[in-house]
Amino acid sequence: MSSGPEPQPSGFGFYRPGQPDRPPGTTGPPAAAEPREPTADPVVIDDSAELDLSSDEVAAAVERTLATLDAELVGLSGVKRRVREIAALLLVDRARRQFGLESSRPTLHMSFTGGPGTGKTTVALRMAQILHALGYVRSPKMHTVTRDDLVGQFIGHTAPKTKEAIAKAAGGVLFIDEAYYLHRPENERDYGQEVIEILLTEMENERGSLVVIFAGYPDRMSTFFAANPGLSSRVPHHIEFEDYTHQELTQIADLMVAAENFRFDDAARAAFSEYLDIRMAQPRFSNARSVRNAIERTRLRQARRLVELNRPLTKDDLITLTAQDIYGSSLFATRGAVATPEAVG
Repeated sequence: MSSGPEPQPSGFGFYRPGQPDRPPGTTGPPAAAEPREPTADPVVIDDSAELDLSSDEVAAAVERTLATLDAELVGLSGVKRRVREIAALLLVDRARRQFGLESSRPTLHMSFTGGPGTGKTTVALRMAQILHALGYVRSPKMHTVTRDDLVGQFIGHTAPKTKEAIAKAAGGVLFIDEAYYLHRPENERDYGQEVIEILLTEMENERGSLVVIFAGYPDRMSTFFAANPGLSSRVPHHIEFEDYTHQELTQIADLMVAAENFRFDDAARAAFSEYLDIRMAQPRFSNARSVRNAIERTRLRQARRLVELNRPLTKDDLITLTAQDIYGSSLFATRGAVATPEAVG
């Protein structure tokens, strides 16, 4: 065993002992973890014994991951509640096995529905880590695919592609993004239905080594499952991801900016709030994804502004995003709402 420091409550030290915590507000996946074998079946204890889940090592590891999910993702209270319920189900199932109470293995295939940029992929990663900690999958890995990774272009091409994707996800989680594109009833020669038939078989036969998470927009996913009742019956956990509110998006922006060692000054924060008012009302708004893109463009405008100052720069210059950097967005120019003369550009 390694003699590294104890895992920290705000990071993923459980998977990579001795690694430093990730910065606050980090929204991407954690560093790659070394696969480890799942927790062995617990030793059966006497009927008169008592179990204290609060002192259980596995329960503590799950709680650390849940705490990280709470800390790193803004909002999503309903999603976090459902994730905790699933974790509680599996912890209790493990406790029952310690008393020799046998029951069927819980079916863990899931559906995540919500708009773009609402955290579906991030939550799926955390779910893979929870399932791994509890011994329901061999590795905390998640293999992400879309229709193009599964559906072939000619006869005999689809089955090998689909089985290859399943093999890559074996022992972990297969995340199928925009899953509804597998079903195209308007095209009689489409091979997507073959993928669904293979998935139906593997989801049933490999329940002990594979968890499949289907993801996509709510209305399209509803149509997808309605057209494939056999698939729907194998997915007991449906989790809905609501769009973020203006206040939550502002908080996400602050976290993203801080994670990159920048900060908004007061005027910039007010300007970004105004930016969100406009952008949220426009088509193709993608929640946290749109916020990240807006911050990247703001950094570009800040860099141009600093270079054009033609003077020595201070640390404060380099970390501060100003209202000018926000109002330089074409979003303001197109609606004729440039707040100050220096904001043009």
